[in-house]
Amino acid sequence: MGDEKTQRLDDALSSLVDILIPALPDEDEAAADERHGDALELARSIIDHQGSPAVVSDVNHAAELIRKKLRRDNESPDKEVKFSNLYARLLTQPVLSQKWSILYLLHQLADSDPEGGGRALDDPRPKSRGTGLGRHSDGQDEQVLNDAFANAGLPRLPLPLHDSRPNSRSSDGVPAERRGYQRPGRKIEKAEHSGPEVEQSLSIRPSEAALLRDLPFTLQGLSSTNLPFTSLTTLDLPPNLPIPIISLLHTLAEPSLLYRSLSDFIESRDEGLIGQSLRSATGSELRSYLGLISTLEGEIRRAITSLHNNEQQVRIGNAGVTLKRCVVWTREATMGLRLMNLMVEEAKSRKGGQLISMIHSFSTHHGDPFVGAFAERMLSHVTRPFYDMLRQWIYNGELSDPYQEFFVTEQDAHEQGEDPRRAPATSVWEEKYKLDETMIPSIVTEDFARKVFLIGKSLNFIRYGCGDSTWVEAYCKEASKELRYGDTATLETSIDKAYKATMARLMYLMDNKFQLFEHLNAFKRYLLLSQGDFIALLMESLSTNLDRPAGSQYRHTLTAQLEHAIRGSNAQFDSPDILRRLDARLTEMEKGDTGWDVFTLEYKVDAPVDIIITPWANRQYLKIFNLLWRVKRVEFALGSTWRRCMTGARGVLAVVDAKISRDWKTARCCVAEMIHFVNQLQYYILFEVIEASWDQLHSAIHKQDCTLDDLIEAHTKYLKAITHKGLLGSVRHNSVTGHREDVFTAQLHELLKIMLAYKDAVDGLYSFSVAEFTRRQELAAKIETRTAQGKWGLTEKDDEELNSPITANKAAQQANRADSPLPVASLGLTGSGRDDAMLPALRKRLQDLSEDFKTRVNNLLGDLLVQPDVDMKFLAVVMNFNDVYTPRKRRREGHREKKTPGQGEAGKKENAEVRAEDKGKGKESGGSMGAAAKVAEKGTRVLAK
Repeated sequence: MGDEKTQRLDDALSSLVDILIPALPDEDEAAADERHGDALELARSIIDHQGSPAVVSDVNHAAELIRKKLRRDNESPDKEVKFSNLYARLLTQPVLSQKWSILYLLHQLADSDPEGGGRALDDPRPKSRGTGLGRHSDGQDEQVLNDAFANAGLPRLPLPLHDSRPNSRSSDGVPAERRGYQRPGRKIEKAEHSGPEVEQSLSIRPSEAALLRDLPFTLQGLSSTNLPFTSLTTLDLPPNLPIPIISLLHTLAEPSLLYRSLSDFIESRDEGLIGQSLRSATGSELRSYLGLISTLEGEIRRAITSLHNNEQQVRIGNAGVTLKRCVVWTREATMGLRLMNLMVEEAKSRKGGQLISMIHSFSTHHGDPFVGAFAERMLSHVTRPFYDMLRQWIYNGELSDPYQEFFVTEQDAHEQGEDPRRAPATSVWEEKYKLDETMIPSIVTEDFARKVFLIGKSLNFIRYGCGDSTWVEAYCKEASKELRYGDTATLETSIDKAYKATMARLMYLMDNKFQLFEHLNAFKRYLLLSQGDFIALLMESLSTNLDRPAGSQYRHTLTAQLEHAIRGSNAQFDSPDILRRLDARLTEMEKGDTGWDVFTLEYKVDAPVDIIITPWANRQYLKIFNLLWRVKRVEFALGSTWRRCMTGARGVLAVVDAKISRDWKTARCCVAEMIHFVNQLQYYILFEVIEASWDQLHSAIHKQDCTLDDLIEAHTKYLKAITHKGLLGSVRHNSVTGHREDVFTAQLHELLKIMLAYKDAVDGLYSFSVAEFTRRQELAAKIETRTAQGKWGLTEKDDEELNSPITANKAAQQANRADSPLPVASLGLTGSGRDDAMLPALRKRLQDLSEDFKTRVNNLLGDLLVQPDVDMKFLAVVMNFNDVYTPRKRRREGHREKKTPGQGEAGKKENAEVRAEDKGKGKESGGSMGAAAKVAEKGTRVLAK
């Protein structure tokens, strides 16, 4: 460390003496060198012999001395005020530790003789001591000083009284370690040698001229004699150079090493168009850098040539080129290389839009104007492949991205085919292309990227999904423009025009060519039961067939009845294309199912309409149809029973009114209650839910600037609204079974089953009434005949025959032939021979079913009242407008409801009778809530043809 400090001090003193000693015009080289050496030795001796100053080291005292001198020499106080300001600023500088020395030096310089350079103040030190040079007398010493320190030089400092370090000096007063010191470049052997040649031949280190001669090669990453490269990232510097030169060479080594690293990056290969564009932009910047090096090399060559031609120029700095000036000239280029190297390091883990975002961040997140301008210049080259991909996408609908660098990605064919239930067009629209948000560059916004994604996807769909490639090609020729970075106005205008033209064409094709809105209306009229006359005629024609077991149903029979309903209703006036898509199907059947449980309607759509009416949408439509079809079936059954009761009340029932009038009054009230429930449920689903949601869908699909994604979203929202509000979307977790189940769907199916069971019980009561009426008619006829014969009207034998099972069965058969669709024998009410065994069982069953119906309605209303949806609360209010029901909330989540009509108050015998009867009819009403939900879901699974 000591040798390094000594070397730095020697270099500084040599440079200072070079600057201060003036060049004499008639002096030869030897005399100048000798004068320079003497002055240098004198400066060293002054520094080595300096002791403590004659005054106290007080910075405030030194400042006060300067103020006094300024007040004495100047009448105006301006200079004193200016000095006070400068002195205050000096005290705030923490870097300067010798503030008193600076002020004392300035004070001594102010007191020096302006003509002779001597002191104006008396030197308090002794003047008889030698100067330390050891070769001159006092007179010679004065002569050397006068020659060395000219008018512009510094005054001599006073020498110390005694030598503080006698052991470190030779006898002549010169330090031992400095006696052999000679100024570099000044030692000569022959007077006739020129300055540069002597410097080059006798120097112990590479001269500045030699370093400058090798510098252009070093800046280009090439090894030279004095500055060789030992590796890609290492430059070997000469070991014996002074610290300032080493510092300059370190600064110049940075662009050299950066250039080698960037050149290696350019020569490498990258699997990406934007990465290759980055290499091209880097190469362009490096070529500009090489142009600067070429200019710098020319200046160095001119300086070296001038140095050889002019013998009086012993230093190359006099020719205008130095290492320090080279550092200044290459500073801006070094910053550019440093930025490029940083970009290259960051680019190793990025590609595509991520790479563009990284470069763009230097422009937007950096305050240095040079960095921002450099990043913008790089982006103008790097983004060219990106804008080419963008132009192909928004004008052709084609993705030209072989290395997955664009923010739109294309899925593989096997990935699209993973779900066989998806419609082909749906896969093309939703699965073929995806938006990769991680690849969206920061030069565009996310909304802009989504708009671009939609434009290209729509063009691709028009070309391949809609078969309208002619329009796409014509549009591309007409609207295609070149896109480039920085032209924001043109880019936004092009995107807006492409967006409007593409969306308008796509909506035109869906509306006119593929009749999308006609198909949506057909779904509403046929699957959502809006075509009332068609549904009524279809149910009436199918009722006889659907009462039979599901295994005996045939598609050709159902299709024939469907065509009959179409021809007999206003559906016949619809388009043939719509009617041919309507078909009758059978769902998966289970043991004990009837035709009502497996029948369903299906409406078929083709591509590209199936983008909107997806398989999921078809399942939702089928689920809603199954619920409405079951409600319609209950309405039809209760209506038939009601008409039979009203007709029989004026005939058959009037005869037996005295015996079962109260039973019929109760039954009619309960049937009317059920009819009211069914009517209100139908009104709510068909008008409050479906029609209101249809108006919203109609408004959404006919608004201005509607896109295909808007259509899909609006249709999905429409289906979710009618399934949720239509009591098909609420799901809860059953803690008993451990499964999720539809809350309202299960309750509705149980209620509908109870209504059908009650309808069967009323039909049984009607059959009993007809049997009673027939028995009474036979008895009256027999009495009249025997009375006409002059005999007794009835005998004991006649009573036994009338009460025998054979007679009862005959009466039941006559009742069946009369009007009742439900045989009395099927209810298990015959065979006892006594009315007191048949009628109480009917009464008990009707009462149990009525109570079970009211209990379940109360539960349903209680669940509806706690729903957040206003329309569902409105349904509860409409059904209970006169507060005849008492809605109740469930006590706990997994509460078991009544499962079988007749449970609770009825005994095991009645339950067994009910199960036997329902099983015989194929309408088992004893299933659990989970079974009801299973039946509801079963309707969504359609069998293939």
